[in-house]
Order: sequence, then C-alpha cells, then structure tokens
Amino acid sequence: MANKVDFPIHLTSLTRRYGDVLALDGIDLEVGRGELFGLIGPDGAGKTSMMRILTTMILPTSGSATVDGFDVVKQYRDVRKIIGYMPGRFSLYTDLTVEENLQFFATVFGTTIGENYDLVKDIYSHIEPFKHRLAGQLSGGMKQKLALSCALIHRPRVLFLDEPTTGVDVVSRKELWAMLRGIKEQGITILVSTPYMDEAMLCDRVALIQQGRFLNIDTPGGITRSFPGQLLEVRASDMYQLMKDLRTMPEVESAHLFGQYAHVTLHENCGIQGLNEILVSRNHNNIEINGIDPTIEDCFIREMRTDNAEMHRETRRLAEKK
Repeated sequence: MANKVDFPIHLTSLTRRYGDVLALDGIDLEVGRGELFGLIGPDGAGKTSMMRILTTMILPTSGSATVDGFDVVKQYRDVRKIIGYMPGRFSLYTDLTVEENLQFFATVFGTTIGENYDLVKDIYSHIEPFKHRLAGQLSGGMKQKLALSCALIHRPRVLFLDEPTTGVDVVSRKELWAMLRGIKEQGITILVSTPYMDEAMLCDRVALIQQGRFLNIDTPGGITRSFPGQLLEVRASDMYQLMKDLRTMPEVESAHLFGQYAHVTLHENCGIQGLNEILVSRNHNNIEINGIDPTIEDCFIREMRTDNAEMHRETRRLAEKK
C-alpha cells in the first residue's frame, strides 16, 4: 500500500482561512514522483495559499501536508532544504548582478554553481551573456530564467512555481514550459500553478481549482474526454443579441462567449437543426453552428457551474433543516 513517502506532495483535508474567508476547503491531493502537475484556476481560487503552505511560508488552519515525506509544519526546516520555490512576483535581489544572485543562492544551500551547473545550464545559458547586469535591469523573460536557475541551483527534489508565466510574453511562456519538461526528465517533481487554461495541456496531470475546492483532478485528456454531451460553437451577425437569446432559451443548457463564437450545450430535446431553426425564427442572420471538441476552459466552466449548483442545493437543504 502506498504511503506519503511515495508521493512527494501529499495533502489531507488541507484547510486555510483568512478570518472569515475560506481560501482552501479541506482539499486532498497526491502528486507522484517525477510528475509535472498543474494547478489550474483563476485569481483567488486558492493556488497561492496552497503553494505557500507547501513551501512553509504560512501555516494551514487544519489538515496536513507533506513534501517528500516531511511534514510542512513539524519538519519545515527539512522541507526547505529539499525544495525549490519560484514565487509569483520576482523576489531576487535587484541590486545584485545575475551571477551574484545565482552565487548567493548556491552558497545559502551549501553548494556551488559548478556543482549543479549541468542542471541549470540549458536555462542559465540564455542569460549568461548578461551575467554582470543587475537583476533589476533584466526583461521579464530574463528575470523568469534567472529566478528558475536560482530555484534549481541546489538540485531540489520538488520544485514549486507559482504562476511563473503571468506577465511575460508568449515566447517566454513557451520557453519556460520547454524548460520544465527538461527539468522533469531530471527526476524532479514539479508543481506549477497558472491561470492560463491552455497551459493545462502541457502537464502530466492537473487539478482544476475554484474557491478553494478541487473541481476535477485528472490528465488533461481525461478531463476533456469526460465532457458530457456535444459542444457547439455558434456565431451570428449580432453576437450581443445572440448571447442574450441563447441564455434565455429553454433548449440551451449553457452558453458562454469564447472569442468570436458562443460555446453552447443543448438539452437532449434539441439538436443542431432545431437550434438553427429557433435562431432563424428570432431573426438572426449569417448563422454558423459547428460541433467542436471541448477545451480545458470549457470543462472548467462546466465543472464550476455544476459545483456552484451543488453548493446552492446544499445551502438550501441546510436552511430547510433549520
């Protein structure tokens, strides 16, 4: 039977409150060794609170968490020795050079740049030509690479990255994810959080999180395959009126705007032809309806809507008991 040591990240009923605000609502999670695991959700979903607990920055209100078998509260010193952490905001020393920052973090962990250079060379090589430049003068993408190099210089067993691609350009985002795949091949377990739904497809497994609760935990393909029914993309000349009509039609189960299209699911009593006829009868022009494969974002929206409905039902049930 598997135990906590088999899972470098293990959470049991983890809860965190800030006064009356419930940031994490008794969540359970196991991340396997060498796994690239994504924590996917919008701002305020609980991602950073979970990261800060796992990196021993804050205490949980209740529940427990271990990192590579070490309890994050009782054995926090041991946890700090074996993890790398890249917070959401750039937190290196802006008045030190690139090389001085890397040397400082190597010294803190009792190692040298040379000892673990093979682990960071593919990342650090991008910024090494600027090693004498102050960190505060780097671009967003270069700061990202320096922060990642500093988080890896002591060869951690588990790497935590809190929204590492927020605020950086598309090219830097792609480069970072390519780097993470290379780090994973070194046997390092990675937990990365992001609000970008498209980045979920780059992970081995993901957890969709909203309001401190996990909506689903699975592989990206497993999540999209679990989408029930058919998803349609719908477009017409007047998209504003189209969205108003779709959201008031009893035949429509859900409708949300997705770029230039509305993504729509229908109840069983209506198909594509039926939807087209209804829209024509409501004077819509240039109607386009196609069946499409759901994205992670489509699945997240559906899971969130289902979770909210269940919470409302539970609230009503408790109110009726009183």
